[in-house]
Amino acid sequence: MTVFKTSMRNFFAHKGRMALSAVAVLLSVAFVCGTLVFTDTMNTTFDKLFATTSADVTVSPKAAKADDTPQNGKPESLPAATVTRAQKAQGVKSAEGAVSSMNVTVVNSKNKNMGSSTGAPTIAGNWTKNDLRSMEITSGHAPRGPTEVMVDADTADKHDLKMGDELRTIAVTGDFKAKIVGIATFKVTNPGAAVVYFDTATAQRELLGSTGRFTQINVSAAQGVTDTQLKQNVTTALAGAEKATGAYKIQTQKEFSDENREGVGEFMNVIKYAMLGFAGIAFLVGIFLIINTFSMLVAQRTREIGLMRAIGSSRKQVNRSVLIEALFLGVIGSILGVAAGVGIAIGLMKLMSMAGMNLSTADLTVKTTTPVIGLILGVVVTVLAAYLPARRAGKVSPMAALRDAGTPADGKAGWIRGIIGLLLTGAGGAALFTAAGADKASDGSMMLGAGVVLSLIGFVIIGPLLAGGVVRALSAVLLRGFGPVGRLAERNALRNPRRTGATGAALMIGLALVACLSVVGSSMVASATEELDKSVGTDFIVQGNQRIVPQAQKAIESTPGMEHVTSYKEVEAKLTSPDGKTEDSDVTAADPTYASDLRRETTAGDLSAAYGKDAMSVGSGYAKDHGVKVGDTMTVAFKDGRTAELKVAAITNDDVAIDKGARYTNISTVEKYVPADKIPPNDMMFAKAKDGQEKTAYAALKKSLDPYPQYQVRDQTDYKQELKDQIGQLLNMVYGLLALAIIVAVLGVVNTLALSVVERTREIGLMRAIGLSRRQLRRMIRLESVVIALFGALLGLGLGMGWGATAQKLLALEGLKVLEIPWPTIIGVFIGSAFVGLFAALVPAFRAGRMNVLNAIATD
Repeated sequence: MTVFKTSMRNFFAHKGRMALSAVAVLLSVAFVCGTLVFTDTMNTTFDKLFATTSADVTVSPKAAKADDTPQNGKPESLPAATVTRAQKAQGVKSAEGAVSSMNVTVVNSKNKNMGSSTGAPTIAGNWTKNDLRSMEITSGHAPRGPTEVMVDADTADKHDLKMGDELRTIAVTGDFKAKIVGIATFKVTNPGAAVVYFDTATAQRELLGSTGRFTQINVSAAQGVTDTQLKQNVTTALAGAEKATGAYKIQTQKEFSDENREGVGEFMNVIKYAMLGFAGIAFLVGIFLIINTFSMLVAQRTREIGLMRAIGSSRKQVNRSVLIEALFLGVIGSILGVAAGVGIAIGLMKLMSMAGMNLSTADLTVKTTTPVIGLILGVVVTVLAAYLPARRAGKVSPMAALRDAGTPADGKAGWIRGIIGLLLTGAGGAALFTAAGADKASDGSMMLGAGVVLSLIGFVIIGPLLAGGVVRALSAVLLRGFGPVGRLAERNALRNPRRTGATGAALMIGLALVACLSVVGSSMVASATEELDKSVGTDFIVQGNQRIVPQAQKAIESTPGMEHVTSYKEVEAKLTSPDGKTEDSDVTAADPTYASDLRRETTAGDLSAAYGKDAMSVGSGYAKDHGVKVGDTMTVAFKDGRTAELKVAAITNDDVAIDKGARYTNISTVEKYVPADKIPPNDMMFAKAKDGQEKTAYAALKKSLDPYPQYQVRDQTDYKQELKDQIGQLLNMVYGLLALAIIVAVLGVVNTLALSVVERTREIGLMRAIGLSRRQLRRMIRLESVVIALFGALLGLGLGMGWGATAQKLLALEGLKVLEIPWPTIIGVFIGSAFVGLFAALVPAFRAGRMNVLNAIATD
C-alpha cells in the first residue's frame, strides 16, 4: 500500500508532464479504437442492407457473380419458366422474378451522371415485392410503363431530382429515357448506391436485351418452413431444368448475404489494416515519448529514490513504484483514448457522408472487444515502455542520496548498445542491398521489409551515438551565428545523447516513411511518364467507369479528323501452353492499329503478325516459364465460345509497366470463335488524329462523347496529369495519417524540453543571475529544440530515401525504371522540421523565461 501511495503522490506531483505522455497514449488508442468502430459500423451497415434486401431463398444463374461484372455487359439471366417451377416447390409462399444490373449509367436532363462519386454502384432493375422489405414508396407510385422510372430518395436529394424529371439510362443494349413517377426511401442505411426502378417488361428489354428472362428469382417461405428446408425443396423442384440443377446457384438468405458481404469485407479489411498500421506507427513513436518521460523523471528523482532505498525500500519496491505510475498513466490515457476513438469514428462517418457514402450514427457499432483491445494495448505499451526506466530506478543505490540529482550514463551499456545498433544497421543495409539486386519483385519485397525493420531499429539504437556528430555538424552551420546562446543550445542538446537520440528517433520514424513514400511516388510518376513518351503512339485515350457501350463506340468512330480508331477489349479464356499447362487468363483483343498505338518491343517475331489470322502473341515471362517459342500453337478456350488453336507469332518484352504480360490477338479472331452477343464491349478505345488536326480532333472527340459523361477523353498530357494527381492524392492521404505519428513526436519534443527545463531549474537561475536575459534564455531553448528536430529529420529523411531507392529498384522489375528524388519535398520537410522544433519549444521556453531567479537558484 505504501508503494501505491508513493506512486500516486509522484504521479500527481508531475501531472503536467504526465499529461503529454497521456496524450500520446490517448491519440494512439483513439486511432485504433476509431478504426475498429468505423469498420465495424460499416460492416453493420452492409450486413443490415444485405440481410434486408435478400429473399428467404434466391435462385440465380450458376455463372452469376456477386459483383455483377459479366463479360458482355449483360447480366447472366434465367428463363421466366424457372419462376413457375420454383413456385411449385413445397413450402413456397411466393416466387418472383427480378431484374438487376450494375452495368448502367443514369444521367439527368442536363447530362450529369446521377451515380455515386465514391465508387458505389448504380443499380437498375424492376420493382418487386421483395423490394418492400428494404424500401417504401414515399412519393408517387411504382413505374407502370416504358416511360416511367422510380428513384431512391437519397439519389433524389443529392441531385435535386423531382417528380416529372427525365432520366436517361445508358446500358450496353442502348439508351432509353423515362420520367420520374415515384421516389422510394430506404428503411435501412443506403451506403451510397444510386438505385432506379422500371416496370418488369422495360427492365427485361432494356437491361437484358430480351423479354422473358430474369437475373434472379426471389423465393419466400411459407409459415413454419426454414430457409434451409426451402432451399432443398426448390433444388428438388428445379432438378432437370436446363439439363441439370448445376445450372443454378440456389442460396439461403444467409448464404446470399455472406457472398455479397465477402467483396465488401475485402475492401473493408484493406482500410482497416492500413489504418491500424498507422496507429501502430503512432504507438511506436509514443513509446519513445514514454521512455523519455520516465527516464527524465527517474533522473530528477535520483536523490529521492536514494533516500527511499536508504530507509529500507527494496529494488523491487522502487521498480514497482515506477511501473504503477506507468500503469496509471496507461489506464487514464487508454480510457480517454477509447472515448476519443468513438468520436473519431463518428467524425470519419460524417466525412464519408460528405463525400457521398451515407453512414448513419444509428448503426454505430462499439463491440465489447473494442474498448478491451484499446485498454490492453494502451496499458501494455505504456508499462513496457516504462520498464527500462523502472529498472534503472531500481538500480539507484542509497549513496545516491548524497549526490546531486542525475546519474552518469552506464558506459558499458552504451558500448553494448552501440555494437548491437551497428550490427542491426549493417544487417538492415545488407538486406536492402540484397533487395535492390533481386531478380524477382516478390523475392525482393521480403528482403525490403526485413531491411526497413532492421535499419529502423538499428538507427533507433545507435541514435545516441549519432547524436554527437550530427548535432555538432548542424550546430556548426545553424547555431554558431547566435554566439554564446547558440553554443549553450548545442551543449544542452549534447548533454544527454540518449535523451536527444530518443527524442529525435520519434520524429525520425514518421519522416522516414514520408521520405520513402515521396521517393516511390515521384519515381512511379517519372517512370510512367517516360514510358508513355516512349511507347504510346496514339493521340487520345477513351475510358471510364463503364465498359464502352456500342452507341458510344459508334460516336467515337464517327468523329471527324481521325486517322484511325482502335478497339481494345479483354476476353476471358483458358490458355493451354505447348507444355500442357492450363491457366485462366485474359486475352487482349484489339484492332491491328493497336500495334502503333502502343509500341511494344518484341524478343522474337513481329507483333503485327500476331494480328493475323488465328495468331496471337505472348509475353516474354510467360514464354520463359512455359518454353513457348514463335511458331508454337496455343490452345485458347474462349469463355462463352469455342476453343481455338492460335499460332504464336510474336513474343513481347515484359520489361514494361503498360500491358505487362498481355497476350494480343485480333478482334476478328475472337469474333470467329465467340458468338456476337457474348463478345465483351471495349474496355477502352484509342484514336489517332490526322496530321495537323490534333486540336480540332480532340475537341470533336470530346463533343462526340458529350452525351456519355461516364467516359473521359484524354490526350497524353491529360493522362500524365491524371496519373500524377492520383498518386498525389494517395500520398496526401498517407501523409495525413502519418501526421498522427508526427504529432506524437512533437509532443515528445515538448515533453523532453519541459522536463529538461525543470531538470536545469537551478542552472537556469544561475545563468539568469550572471546576466542571461529572458529573451536569450527563450532563444537558447528554441535553438536546442530546433537542432533536436533537425537531427531527427536528417536521420529520418536519409533513411527514408534509402528505403525509397531500394523500393524503386523492385519497381524497376515491373517496368518502372526511373529513380526520382523529390528534392523540393525533401528540402521542404527538412525546413518544416525546424518550424516543428520552434513550435514545440514555445511553451517550455515561455515557462523558463518566467522563472523567478532567486527561487530557481534555491531549487535543490
